[in-house]
Amino acid sequence: MSKQLGQDYEQQAEMFLVEQGIKILARNFYCKGGELDLIGLDQDCLVFIEVKYRQSQNFGHPNEFISTQKQQRLYRCAQNFLLKNPVYQSHAMRFDVIAFLSAQANPDWTKNAFGSW
Repeated sequence: MSKQLGQDYEQQAEMFLVEQGIKILARNFYCKGGELDLIGLDQDCLVFIEVKYRQSQNFGHPNEFISTQKQQRLYRCAQNFLLKNPVYQSHAMRFDVIAFLSAQANPDWTKNAFGSW
């Protein structure tokens, strides 16, 4: 997937989440070893959001492409975000996935996709 296409889907995910009442705090938060696509607040819950896209489900749902190693990188980036933004350390937290399939009008939103920590 091209970088531009990825950015387009991240922007679509952001618009979708804002419509659902999520306040976006950060986009493309980079840290050593990884990146968090979006970070938002769902009321008082801090949400780290991974955006995935697939043209088809022939090889599985986009959520299935988040390996254990990828989850560990996301956890480390979330910890890095919290170190840089201690005001959010007392919030409940979760990891969500916004998954796009080419033929869908709206994305699949999986809340707490791979457990909280």
